[in-house]
Amino acid sequence: MNQNAKVNAFLEKDNKWKEEFIALRHIVCAAQVVEKFKWGNPCYTVNGKNVVLIHGFKEYCALLFMKGALLTDSDGLLVQQTENVQAARQIRFKNLQEIESNSEKILSYINQAIEVEKAGLKVEVNFETEKIIPLELQQKFQENPELEEAFEKLTPGRQRAYLLYFSQAKQAKTREARIKKYVQPILDGKGLKD
Repeated sequence: MNQNAKVNAFLEKDNKWKEEFIALRHIVCAAQVVEKFKWGNPCYTVNGKNVVLIHGFKEYCALLFMKGALLTDSDGLLVQQTENVQAARQIRFKNLQEIESNSEKILSYINQAIEVEKAGLKVEVNFETEKIIPLELQQKFQENPELEEAFEKLTPGRQRAYLLYFSQAKQAKTREARIKKYVQPILDGKGLKD
């Protein structure tokens, strides 16, 4: 497999998870994937579709399987990041030894994810979950009907991302500040991460 120059540069930087990332890359590269660098992380694709991503957090590093919900988790390694994540699943690691001792299992999950992608399987995403609109956003809609109209034109996924972000704030003033910050992007038809 051809190594991606951006991934090489990423792995050369001093990082809390450097050894773990290198070990995970070695395992992933044993599969039939193309190495890319997306969202600031090593990402591996099949037929141009994202299959697995290597990323790190404060307490752990992980392999993120884009369609992890479709994988058979016979070893009980897959973790759903939050209750709102429907498709992706992670395998988390706290140290290099966990990766090395599970390398064969990890590779089997990667190969399974590749087969899911090659088969063209899709995760059934439930967009019909009840939309809970924070009071502060409802008030903004009353003040600015154009904002409500623009919000309703957004894709269900973009609407959901905004609603989750706004409602996660515990204080009303924080919710108001978040909403104010994103009025123009919503009017422009953009999502939270666009």
